[in-house]
Amino acid sequence: MLYSLTLAILYRAKLYNQHSDVKCCIAYLRYLCGRRHQDPINVPILVTEALVSALALQVYLDLGGVDQDIEEMADLCSEILSSQTTITIRARYIEDFAVAVGGHIQDLFGERVPSEKVLGCLRKAIIRFPDLYEASFALAKSLLVRFNKTPSEADYKEGMAMLDNVINVCGWGDRASLELEMALECAALFAKVHFDAFGKPEHLEEAIYRFRTALDGISVENPERPRIMEILSYLQGLRFGDSSVIASVREALFNPSDWANFPSFQDLTASLHELNDTRIPEGKRVGKHFKALGVASIQRLTDIADIEGAVEYCRELITSHPHSPLAPIALLSLGNLFRRAFQCTNQIGYLNEAISATRDSMDVVPSRRARGVSLLSLISLLSIRLELLHCREDLDELMQAFAQAAKLGCLGPLSSRWASVARRFGHPSALTAYDHAVSLMEATLTFSPTLDTQHSRLAVWLGDLTALPFDYTSYLIHTGRLTQAIETLERGRALLWSEVRGLRSSVDQIRLADSNLADKFAAVNRDLETLTLAFSPISNADGGDSGIYSMDPFGHLVVQQQKLLDDREKLISQIQALPGFDTFLKPPSFDALCSAISHGPVIVINHSRWRSDIVILLHDSPPSLISTSDDFYARTKRLRDQLLGERKKGLESVKYEDALRYVLKELYELVGRPVIKRLNRLNVPKQSRVWWYPTSVFCSLPLHAMGPIPSDGNSPRYFMDLYIPSYIPSLEALIESRKPRSQVISKPSILLVAQPDENMPEALKEIRLVQAAGTHVTTLFSAKAKPAAVLARLRDHSFAHIVSHGILEPGKPFEASFKLHRGRRLQLLDIVRSQLPDAEFAFLSACHTAELTDESIADEMLHLAAAMQFCGFRSVVGTMWAMADTDGPDLAKYFYESVFSDETRGERHYERTAVALRDAVVKLRRKGGISLERWVNFVHYGA
Repeated sequence: MLYSLTLAILYRAKLYNQHSDVKCCIAYLRYLCGRRHQDPINVPILVTEALVSALALQVYLDLGGVDQDIEEMADLCSEILSSQTTITIRARYIEDFAVAVGGHIQDLFGERVPSEKVLGCLRKAIIRFPDLYEASFALAKSLLVRFNKTPSEADYKEGMAMLDNVINVCGWGDRASLELEMALECAALFAKVHFDAFGKPEHLEEAIYRFRTALDGISVENPERPRIMEILSYLQGLRFGDSSVIASVREALFNPSDWANFPSFQDLTASLHELNDTRIPEGKRVGKHFKALGVASIQRLTDIADIEGAVEYCRELITSHPHSPLAPIALLSLGNLFRRAFQCTNQIGYLNEAISATRDSMDVVPSRRARGVSLLSLISLLSIRLELLHCREDLDELMQAFAQAAKLGCLGPLSSRWASVARRFGHPSALTAYDHAVSLMEATLTFSPTLDTQHSRLAVWLGDLTALPFDYTSYLIHTGRLTQAIETLERGRALLWSEVRGLRSSVDQIRLADSNLADKFAAVNRDLETLTLAFSPISNADGGDSGIYSMDPFGHLVVQQQKLLDDREKLISQIQALPGFDTFLKPPSFDALCSAISHGPVIVINHSRWRSDIVILLHDSPPSLISTSDDFYARTKRLRDQLLGERKKGLESVKYEDALRYVLKELYELVGRPVIKRLNRLNVPKQSRVWWYPTSVFCSLPLHAMGPIPSDGNSPRYFMDLYIPSYIPSLEALIESRKPRSQVISKPSILLVAQPDENMPEALKEIRLVQAAGTHVTTLFSAKAKPAAVLARLRDHSFAHIVSHGILEPGKPFEASFKLHRGRRLQLLDIVRSQLPDAEFAFLSACHTAELTDESIADEMLHLAAAMQFCGFRSVVGTMWAMADTDGPDLAKYFYESVFSDETRGERHYERTAVALRDAVVKLRRKGGISLERWVNFVHYGA
């Protein structure tokens, strides 16, 4: 009778949400459950099931003690699951429990994490009732909340498995079911939180894939659709480091027209009581408050009275709803509101309040990502106050905040700001900050699988931080660490070339120690190189062609790349554990780099706004430092801008000739004069080989032709008249070009590739002169000059001479190319893919072959001459800009006469090419009517 009465009261409670009825039912049912344990035969399991239902209703109505109620329900459901009653009845009450657990997690980023007992009960329910989606959702949401507090791969895998099971079972009909939409949304959110926690490239691709799938699977009417689209756009912006995409998302979030009918903060304060009203849908209850607490909402405020009203609203929310997931967000928003008040009034009191509120928010925010947001906000605020007051306490706190953000992995490009502030104020953390920033710069390449996307990402990521390696180098020089400075400069320069060069590491020595390990390492390097040197597939930004359940081609490449990188790192660790291989593939020491200077001095120019320096590296001597004037940085930057600006107007203009003459004269005063003076002091003989190691703006300036140099003679002299100059992209590249190969001293054969057109009337004359060079020449002319044929025949010749048009693609350095038969292109990336072990020298008689494309990172040296050197050619002659067709025959004639002269016996022919180019250019210069730009144009790279 008592049981029947209780069921009737429970039925009425469910109809009318009568709180007293719920309390009464629970009391009766608890009493009956106690009797059941004493007399299980006469008090059936149905009593336990009814108590679960009543407790679920109490949780739904939020009548207090929710956590205890859920714990009690977990015990009761475990008992039900172990009983032998009818399955259909039992499943209904297990569903009540699952719904109660899922509903209790109002916010996926909140503090409420179900206990292991609750999770265990849900797992049992899923095993017994695989089609009980509510249990799968409740478990997945619980694991997501716990993951957000304490990230665990086990929780992620288990939660995603639950959701994927629901997605697979529900299927894809004409209209998505509610269960499917919920599973897709939760899986997308879980993937994003996973990426936020660990930040790996493959995690980003998984998140993009999940959000695209969610967008494909949910209905157009779904209120979460705009939010999913915003997050997807943001993630796709992160994929390529595309700040414009991220900015567009933020701009969309801050659309003034959206705020026209938005409630005031006074109205929002008055509606805070609705947060406890479970009759109102959660999205409607919480959504407007989330939006009000956003950065876009705060930035729209301009009146100090409105800002003060928003402050009161946040304080009221924190006080009245301390356990709401909105409370920590409101605390962080307080800091943003006070910051906004400071921006509007410049009153330091508001800035102090902002710092205090942001500090407090760091203690209560629930997730690692949220702590990162608070920390970055604190860094910004402390930086402002430090600039205003120069207070030592702010500096120390700011440095600690930078270090904490670096440890959390959320500092990103701001690590350069850390280094800059520490250096400016003489803080000892500057060295750590610089090292962290350079490490991040190297790590950013792992987010993109191919060279072209790596360059794009690096360019975006660097932005104004392009000078980071040079600033770090200048700091090391400033603190007296000259050899470490050279190591650091080498580490931060030509990152893309260095990365691929590492994939071509020789395994011969490893094979002597462990042949199996050598084979595995060679195989993974081959696979990685093939992937890295591929052209990136076009990503489906809108997911239109990706289809349900298919990651786009770019995402597949990233995932494949990361697996190969993980395998490679494990193999490297095994190799480094072998006796004598402890330094394998570690950054080379200064002593190792010094092998590059065995044939002559290398002149390094480090260009930094802090201080610029010239360092001359000599074999068996310490580095020789040349200090520069205070205006060196600014003057040389202006020289580069002036030269490039006039060049865009045309090489034939008188203004360009005047600009070039002025630049060469200024370069001599700034660089040439002190370098020549120091070389004399160091007893470096005239006519010695020297190698320029330029950085920053100097990658586009003709250092080899500085002058005129004062002399007693009648004709003007330039730097190349005193020394034999070459350029190098890095010391490692020079070392690589000198590695021993075959010892044949006989005349090398030449592969002549010629594709002239009507704009190159003198090309036929140049072709005939090369064919008469006095050695075996294979000619690929016109129809025979196709990209595949050229690449195939390059393997058979140690010298190559290319007569063609060189073409640059602005913003696309890897698409720089030689124009061959019927307009087909031999692209830079095609050349890089080639491995030419017997290649020695390439003469690129074409335009722009040593010129950087617009929007290319100067210090990556991504041009055709560098590509030829990378794929195996020890030395390369190229052009800094467009080449005059009439100069090709004369230069080729003079050049090969010098290279194949009997006067240079005993020297390898590629080693003669720098002298031969210098001699040829000097003879060309002596001809009448040769403008300055025509002979300055030609440069030598490599050994």
